[in-house]
Amino acid sequence: MITTLIVLGLTIVMFVIGKVRSDIVALSALTILILSGILTPEEALSGFSSTVVIMMVGLFVVGGAILQTGLAKVASQKIMKLASGSDTKLFLLVILVTAFIGAFVSNTGTVALMMPIVVSMAAQSGTRPGRLLMPLAFASSLGGMLTLIGTPPNLVIQESLTANGYEPLGFFSFTPVGLIAIAIGIVVLIPLSRIFLYKQKDAKGKKGNSTKTLDELAEEYNLNKDLRRYRITEKSLVKNRTLAELNLRSNFGLTIVEIRSEKADKSGILKNVRQSLAGPDSILSVDDIIYITGDSEKINKFARENKLEKMDKNSIDFYDIGIAEIVLMPTSRLIGTKLTEAGFRERYYINVLGIKRGNEYIRKDLTTIKLQSGDVLLVQGKWSNIADLEKEETDWVVLGQPEKQASQVTLNYKAPLAAVIMVAMIAMMVFDFIPVAPVTAVIIAGLLMVLLGCFRNVEAAYKTINWESIVLIAAMMPMSTALDKTGTSAMISQSLVSALGSMGPMVLLAGIYFTTSLLTMFISNTATAVLMAPIAMTSALQIGASPYPFLFAVTLGASMCFASPFATPPNALVMKAGEYSFGDYVKVGLPLQIIIGVIMTFVLPLLFPF
Repeated sequence: MITTLIVLGLTIVMFVIGKVRSDIVALSALTILILSGILTPEEALSGFSSTVVIMMVGLFVVGGAILQTGLAKVASQKIMKLASGSDTKLFLLVILVTAFIGAFVSNTGTVALMMPIVVSMAAQSGTRPGRLLMPLAFASSLGGMLTLIGTPPNLVIQESLTANGYEPLGFFSFTPVGLIAIAIGIVVLIPLSRIFLYKQKDAKGKKGNSTKTLDELAEEYNLNKDLRRYRITEKSLVKNRTLAELNLRSNFGLTIVEIRSEKADKSGILKNVRQSLAGPDSILSVDDIIYITGDSEKINKFARENKLEKMDKNSIDFYDIGIAEIVLMPTSRLIGTKLTEAGFRERYYINVLGIKRGNEYIRKDLTTIKLQSGDVLLVQGKWSNIADLEKEETDWVVLGQPEKQASQVTLNYKAPLAAVIMVAMIAMMVFDFIPVAPVTAVIIAGLLMVLLGCFRNVEAAYKTINWESIVLIAAMMPMSTALDKTGTSAMISQSLVSALGSMGPMVLLAGIYFTTSLLTMFISNTATAVLMAPIAMTSALQIGASPYPFLFAVTLGASMCFASPFATPPNALVMKAGEYSFGDYVKVGLPLQIIIGVIMTFVLPLLFPF
């Protein structure tokens, strides 16, 4: 018991200091418990096979897909529209929407659903994600108190009541308690988040970063000004012909920069977009969309003569094909040669769309231009081919971070598919008549996101997983086993409750809440509720009081776990994205946890008399 308490105490101290990564601290504590013989290797590693941890992995993938497909951006824009530019309204909307979802979906699933939306909103409004992500995690737990299925501790106290012959609680019996908890949360979190979470950190990549976005590059080189889109129809004279046969550059002075094929089923949900670079051997097929640049009059003449169907939108969407800048080195072998002799197309499958020479931007007659030292070339190609250009450091240097740019490109044509998968996942988790376990629903959703192309590739899906948070929660979960095996948790809870029983039901109620609240900082909320529910039931019966307020104190104490990042999966989920330290949770979460306990000590007897 002493060893377990020492390890637990040192772990908390290291979390608070924050000098060592939280996952390393958790793994170190786990190792000590194994070496001391308190936990077997099987017990210590059980957290890594936990359904909660596996769900977290899957939910990271689902959340990443929501971001990658632009679905988060669409949802965030709607919420921001309702906020009308008000920071307070935005904060309230995030809290209320999250709490409502949390009433029917697990708090982990709620956070995974809302986190990419909130991150997108923060980016659009210029607010740090950390301003909203911790309140988001807390709101998911607050919302869980609204219904019977909102959080597992609610089901635990329901089972305890029915097992002892008491009237079971209804689906919405928890709603008054939940509404009060949410109201307290809003009142407390608004000032605390402003004080502790709105601090400005040095934003990497915002100021003083030379990396240009894709839209900035397109605007700088004026790509969209002379760009037109046309569809090849059955009547088009260019169908089934190669670009070499058309010889657009010589005949019209025009360039086809991209050929695109878009296919969708009747529902519009399953949609695929295939992009290909325009080359001499490219064959134009019916329903292909071609992107043409050049003089507007010449484009119109070419389209009219060849019976092309004009399309409304004349801008470039970057999916598989992107753009980047390369600058020629003084030692480059290409200096003094014409662009046609450089072999970009033949060697790298890259097109050159423009040249920046000093303050001059050259877009026309590129084939006749001789390259000079210091020329900046705007190149276009598949992201993998652009990345290959970085290997030729003697001839040029690739500006910016093309791979990072590629990862940020949204596959917005997959947004309807991602929405359907997400809704199906939620339905499987909410409705009992669908015989699929929540963890299975998450795994299915994650796999479908990958297999149906909501990510650029499998590697992109893996990159969405925050392994620090996964290892942290998995390594801390066996701590509950250690506390239980050594009798530490039972000793603490029983001693505290027995000492307060003689002081009246109100004091006992407060003691049960704060004991549960303390234990749930180190043990899962479900395990804490299982441990404390029989103690609360026995204590109520011993003093001749109704068990309902005491059991509600248990589920509140187990669910209102805000003071540490490992107390609940939602807290761990937002830790990395919000750039939080252990101290941030203490500053914001601990006051909220205490205030809810104090107020509910007086409110619960009013709702459920002794």
